[in-house]
Formats: sequence, C-alpha cells, structure tokens
Amino acid sequence: MGYSVGQVAGFAGVTVRTLHHYDEIGLLAPGGRSHAGHRRYDDADLDRLQQILFYRELGFPLDEVAALLDDPEADPRAHLRRQHDLLTARIGKLQKMAAAVEHAMEARTMGINLTPEEKFEVFGDKDPEEHAEEAERRWGGTETYAESRRRTARYTKDDWKRMQAETASWGERYDALMEAGERPDGERAMDMAEEHRQHITQWFYTCTYEIHRGLGDMYVADERFKAFYDSMRPGLAEHLRDAITANAARQTGEA
Repeated sequence: MGYSVGQVAGFAGVTVRTLHHYDEIGLLAPGGRSHAGHRRYDDADLDRLQQILFYRELGFPLDEVAALLDDPEADPRAHLRRQHDLLTARIGKLQKMAAAVEHAMEARTMGINLTPEEKFEVFGDKDPEEHAEEAERRWGGTETYAESRRRTARYTKDDWKRMQAETASWGERYDALMEAGERPDGERAMDMAEEHRQHITQWFYTCTYEIHRGLGDMYVADERFKAFYDSMRPGLAEHLRDAITANAARQTGEA
C-alpha cells in the first residue's frame, strides 16, 4: 500500500502542505492512491523526495530542481557526483566562515576592534554594530554607541553563541506567528516586538520606544536590514515595523 502523506512528512521532516504543493506542481506525484483516493508514496517516491530536499537545501529553486531530476540524460550516478561536488564546495565555504567567526569572537573577547575587511568577511554587508551606529546618527548622542562598544568588548564566546541562539529562536517564533495569520497589532505580535526591544537593550544599548520605532522604520527603508529580516520570512520586516509601532503605542499609552 505504500506510505501515507503523513508518514512521508514525518520521515522527511517536511509538512504535509509541502508534499501537497510538490504534487500540485508535478514535482513529486505519489506513485499510487488508496481505495479512498488518498496519496500513497512508494520507495521510488521517497528517493525522489530525498533528491528534491537535497537540492532545496543548497538553494535551488523548484523549477531548477524539476529540470535536474527530469533530465533524461542524467542517471543516479550523475546526481551523486553533482551532489558531491556541491557539498564539497559548501563545506569549504562553511569552514572559511567558521574560521572567520572564531576570529571575530576571539577579537571581541580580547577587546580588539575588527578591521572593516574582517567585519565584511564575517558579516557580509551587515555590520552587527549598525544598530548602535544608526542610533548615534539618528538621535545625536554618542553614549548609545559607546555603551554598545563597552558591552560587546566584554562578551565571551558563550555570550555570542547565546545571543545568536536567542536571535534564531525569536526569528523562528516570529515566522510561526506570521504563518498563523497574526496581525502586527495583535497581542502576540506586540509581545514579540517588545521581546525584540528588550533583546537590543540586553545585548547592545538601552533601546527606548522612540529609538525602537526609528529602528522599525529603518528595517523597511534600509535594504540591508530589510534583507536580513525578510530572510527569516518574506514580509517580516514590514510586519515587525508595524508591530514595533503598535507595541510602542501600547507601552507609552499613545492613541
């Protein structure tokens, strides 16, 4: 009888909705149906799903995945060779990134300032201190920036790991909140915005509601920050901006 869509979703760590979508676009049509008309997947279907998820993990869009898997001239060995080459390249890149982050954490622990070249190597075009720098430019005082520098200079490797873990957790929960259809001015969204403000206050500098509103506007207006937040979920930057505005009004008693 094969495997049900729920069983396959559990095996592969994907959602039933994803499998339905793959079927609808012809990327992964189940090999059979039950007497009741329910999808049933066989071992060949599972092999194809494994290939799909591999290429998706490497960033291939669905149409390119379909073209690769349906290439009549490609055999399983060709896919394996391609995957090996892609994984080898990915491993090399990740090793370089890990070494660069290690260097950055060591520098922070010892209070050493990174050069612009080193910062770009680690963080690309998103400087982790741009929150504080933007606050300095917008609100005219240097104490905010100095506070951030004093704090981050004392952080250990475990501090940076904990901060990154908190950011990742927040992003996953905000993604789930949007998936559930929560409005930006809903209680859960405003609570997440408040958690975001407190995270900045905890790790970088005292983030007032006025500053937080300004940051929310920047997350949408500045392409670098918008790309960062939208990488967690498309549209998250604007949703967060509106949630920050609603939360500030709620906390300060503004209409």
